[in-house]
Amino acid sequence: PITVILTLSASLAMALVFIPVLGGVIGRAQPQSAAAKRLLHESEAGDPRRAGGWTGRYAQVVQWAVVRPWAVLGFALALLIGSFASYAEYGRGVIFFPEVEPDFMQVTVRARDNFSIHEQDTLVREVERRLMRFEGVDSVYARTGNSQRQNEEIIGTLQLELAPWDTRRTAERIGADIRAEMGQIPGIEVQVQAQQQGPTQGKPVQLELRAPGAETQAQAVETVLAEMERVGGFTDITDTRPLPGVEWSLRVDRSQAARFGADVTLLGQAVQLLTRGITVADYRPDYADGSVDIRVRFPSESRSLEELRSLRVPTAQGLVPIGNFVAFEPVPRTGTINRIDQRRVVTIAADVAPGLLVNDQIAALRGALEEADLPDGVSWSFAGEAEEQQAAAQFLSVAFAVAVALMFTVLVLQFNSFFQALVVMSAIVFSVAGVLLGLLVTGRPFGVVMGGIGVIALAGIVVNNNIVLIDTYNALRREGQTPFEAAMRAGAQRLRPVVLTSVTTALGLMPMVIGVSIDFFRREIVYGAPSTQWWTELSSSIAGGLIVATVLTLVVTPALLMLGEKRADRPARSAVPAPA
Repeated sequence: PITVILTLSASLAMALVFIPVLGGVIGRAQPQSAAAKRLLHESEAGDPRRAGGWTGRYAQVVQWAVVRPWAVLGFALALLIGSFASYAEYGRGVIFFPEVEPDFMQVTVRARDNFSIHEQDTLVREVERRLMRFEGVDSVYARTGNSQRQNEEIIGTLQLELAPWDTRRTAERIGADIRAEMGQIPGIEVQVQAQQQGPTQGKPVQLELRAPGAETQAQAVETVLAEMERVGGFTDITDTRPLPGVEWSLRVDRSQAARFGADVTLLGQAVQLLTRGITVADYRPDYADGSVDIRVRFPSESRSLEELRSLRVPTAQGLVPIGNFVAFEPVPRTGTINRIDQRRVVTIAADVAPGLLVNDQIAALRGALEEADLPDGVSWSFAGEAEEQQAAAQFLSVAFAVAVALMFTVLVLQFNSFFQALVVMSAIVFSVAGVLLGLLVTGRPFGVVMGGIGVIALAGIVVNNNIVLIDTYNALRREGQTPFEAAMRAGAQRLRPVVLTSVTTALGLMPMVIGVSIDFFRREIVYGAPSTQWWTELSSSIAGGLIVATVLTLVVTPALLMLGEKRADRPARSAVPAPA
């Protein structure tokens, strides 16, 4: 916004100061043709309907409109409603951020078995070997292990660098083929995610389930997963429940331990020697970026459950088996417990199938969950992209309302008329029809971020044409002309600047609308490059809204101005007056 304000301020100074001075220095009087003189005379003092050319035809349209103001207003409203209905039926829906062809993809290898690090590495290497054969994949960076503590199923992550976008298939098709190929490897599940281009991270669909207890939580998760399966369109579904398994719980009888003189702290250290080991120091090798722990523990052949049962700890009476005061009990594996506001929370995340929109899938899932029979005490809410989209929509709505309020205030002070200020602001409402029609023509969905910014920017552009027409209309009325004559002359005199301003703006946006970029180094014109995909929604919204708003402004505004006049001053259909 600061850049736009500075640019507009500089252009205003250019138009008011530099252009007149420059025109006076280098400008020369040009001879006018007979047609140009006739056009000027008819627009200023004659009958604009006899001007000929586009101006004469436009004056005849304005004549038809000003004697039928209610019919023109009804047509404009019908066009607005029809654009909404058409987009609801044939449009691509709503997205949060533009979908841009990525340069990278991430493949996540998941497994529920208790694999050792060497077994995990073998599986990840097999996935890596198959990925290297894929056409369109330039390089693969693989990492075995899990760096995400909240997701215990991950055993490896592979980062794919894709070939240039114009030499390969789309990332969507590559991802589908990867899923099909890796599905043949038993014991693992492979999930593919394209590079995130927007403000959100992770999978686009994220549902948070809050439950009072573990059993209730598990039932709620199964119910939600069943609903997602019924709705369809979700891929790579995951949840943050701990992996199922059995853990051994060591319950110490402290009275018995005291009877044998055993130190519980020493007992804990002895158990660590049989499990993860005890950290005694750390050092930094020459080949590593960080420090490495030095741990002491028993040899691998001595680290077993039987060895743990027969473990002896030193006491004042000598070595005593821990079985004398420790009970071994198998318990379900707990894993990591996440809480928000003292309630257990599990997150269900998913991607959407190719060709489907995240917003549509979330809406379908929301409707299914509202009718689902979830356990008592369970609540749910969407996070991730849905949360960010709602926040962005609220912010842009407030920004749009503030912008409209400021413009309306300035217009009321300038025209000293609430009605004429409303006529000017009507261009914003009718421009929405052009926004939706522009998106229909380009086949793009409405983006909450880029499309919303485009609508706000469009609001400041389309009112300019109405301001020019109404200001000229008021000037002609002050000269004593009738409302009909003032409306006709205002349209004829301001037709060229209004059309030229809108056409030049729309043509300037055309390269972004059709996705054209120029490579000056290779001297090529490229269509559909990823760099142009960022701006298609924004430019389509502004260009489409500007074209439709300009056409409606030139016809609807003169008709609306007639509604602001007294009925006695309006021209009748049967007797249309001729301008003096």
